This record gives sequence, structure tokens and C-alpha cells, in this order.
Amino acid sequence: MATMLALIQQAAAEMSLAVPATVVSNTTQDVVQQYALLNAVGYELQRKHQWEALCTEYRFSTSFASLAGTTVAGSPVVTGISSTAALEAGTWMVTGIGIAQDTYILSVDSLTQVTLSQNASATGTSTLNWGKTKYPFPTDYDRIINRTQYDKSKHWEMLGPSTPQQWQWLKSAYISTGPRVRWRPMGGKLQIWPQMGTAEYLGFEYLSKNWAIDGTTRASKASFLADADTCIFPDRLMILGLKRKYFEIKGFDTSRFDRDYDQEFDLAVSHDSGAPTLSLSPRLSSILIGWENIPDSNYGS
Repeated sequence: MATMLALIQQAAAEMSLAVPATVVSNTTQDVVQQYALLNAVGYELQRKHQWEALCTEYRFSTSFASLAGTTVAGSPVVTGISSTAALEAGTWMVTGIGIAQDTYILSVDSLTQVTLSQNASATGTSTLNWGKTKYPFPTDYDRIINRTQYDKSKHWEMLGPSTPQQWQWLKSAYISTGPRVRWRPMGGKLQIWPQMGTAEYLGFEYLSKNWAIDGTTRASKASFLADADTCIFPDRLMILGLKRKYFEIKGFDTSRFDRDYDQEFDLAVSHDSGAPTLSLSPRLSSILIGWENIPDSNYGS
């Protein structure tokens, strides 16, 4: 992989422009523009295809707690909690005697008291079930990959993404829970339903926004920030993308560059990852028991 400096130097030479010795610290307007345009190429490529280098797995365990608390009918305040250290406002839900459905922690007032989003309907002290239902996405998250969401503890696919209408039905209807975890991205978080009472191990795959690679630490990031940085995209594709954008911004004809860039992009996509072998007469899998390997008689003998 060529460095960001090498990419701009190659593109500049091919366009008969002055070849810069540095880029990031360079104050020449033309070089500043090429630097910005090369980053723009990276931003656009990151969104155009599900690049295998950007496919990332995310795993986490659900947080929960069973803590006694004292409620008063008509009041949202819960007192007498042994410790609120693990609880968090806005992301933790609570269920129990006198607690209405879809009730969240509005604020953590002290080490023994919280305020809920709804008033309690009963007075007394009882064990309440607390659980986190809103989880932040990874810091490099860009977009989710469909049908990769699983409850790994139960070996079941999570159901979703729920629509806004389905989500409100789940949170508000009389019967809205079941053995399967429902999910929805909302408010910059992954929201799940119902509230978990155990440490369920959940996970999904997503596309990272970090297409650039730090030239020193090799850490991924979302832009070229130094001359020594590299990226996950093919060098030639980046060079052609820069040349096309440079000619376009200058008002020149880009038809030749469009052809070269599109051809290189198609090649990069086709070479990015493997593809299944398709058949016009597929056969059923013989890994699990099916009609093709069940005996005609003598079942159980």
C-alpha cells in the first residue's frame, strides 16, 4: 500500500503538475486541494461498497441487576437502593411491583435513590429488576450489516430492525415479549427489547468508517491525517479517483477519467471478496438430518 504522499505524487506526475515533497504541511493551494480531494475519494469509496476490510464484528454482554427499592404510589422516586453505582439514566429500564411498562431511569440522584420516567402505582419495598436496553455503537461504526444480529447465548437470530410502529407496539401493547430479542437502531444506540434479566451475549457485524491507516501506529482512522498514512483501497483506484476529481473541480472534461475510474472500481469490487458458486440445480445439504437420509422404516431401532 502506497502512502498518502506517494499517491498524490503519482497523480501529480501523471497530470504534469508540480510533484510535492510533502502534503499535510504544504501550504501551496494546489497541494492543499489535492489533499482534500484524495480524502473525498476515500469518503465516497467507503460508502459505495461493503469492503471486506471494513467488515467488523461487535460483541457485548447485556447489563442487569436485581436491587430492592422502596416505591410510593404516585411518585417516580425509588429510595432505599443498596447501590446505584451500576445504574445509568436514560439507558436502563426497570420492572417490578408497581412499575409501569416501558419505565426508564430518568436520573440517578444518589447512591441509594433514582427518579423514574413514570410514577409508581404501588407503595412498598420489593426487589426490582433493572436492565440496560440501550447500548452505544462502536466508535468507528458507520452502518450495520443485515442479518448478522444474534443472541449468542441462546443461539437465536435477533429479530429486527423493528419499524417505529412495531417498536411502539412492543413497548406499549399488553403482550409484547417473547423468547426472541428484538432490536432497533435509534438515537445513535442499539436498542433491544425486552429487558434482559441475565447476561446475554449479543453481537452483530457492521461496516467501519475507518478506511485510513496510521502510518506509525497502524491504527485505523476515518481520514488521511499524515503523509505516511495508507488506506485499505487499491492504490490505483485512489490515484484515478483523485485525477478525476481534480479535473472535475477545475472544470475540465472528465469522460476519460470516468471510464478508467469506473473500470478500476469494478475490478476492485470483484476482487474484494469471494463469491459463492451458483448452481441451476442445487442439492439439499446433507449435514443435518433430512428426507434424503431418514430410513424408510425401523425408526428408533
